[in-house]
Amino acid sequence: MNEIKPAAPGTPEKPYFGIDIPLMRHLGLQPEHMEEGMCRTRLPANPSLVNSRGDVHGGTLMAVLDFTLSGAARSYSPLDVGVITIDMSTHFLAAARGELTFESRCIRRGAKIAFCEGEARDAAGTVVCVARAAFKLVQLAGGN
Repeated sequence: MNEIKPAAPGTPEKPYFGIDIPLMRHLGLQPEHMEEGMCRTRLPANPSLVNSRGDVHGGTLMAVLDFTLSGAARSYSPLDVGVITIDMSTHFLAAARGELTFESRCIRRGAKIAFCEGEARDAAGTVVCVARAAFKLVQLAGGN
């Protein structure tokens, strides 16, 4: 498998596995690992991303899951393929607090659509949120 880490092809201008996502920069998301069919990211604890109870806001969890699942969908050719979210379902299992790790897998990929699933875990390893999504695969200009 071809492993792609943030340092290559990521750059300071395109840190998210070769692309720039201003929202993920704003949230402070850190790309950790991508290989064929898999993507992992990390969200450091940030008091500006919580709800009124002090838990990580569900919208933040959904946005990061959307990006991380989409990473698994485009992991086969991350600089040549973009994705468009078609559908995503999310289930919140426990309060999310502190630093979180997101991991996703592409469970089926066709010529035009990829299906992915993933989860968010807290520092203790507790799964706090799970999601499944379908993505339309889009060939980027200049891609193979």
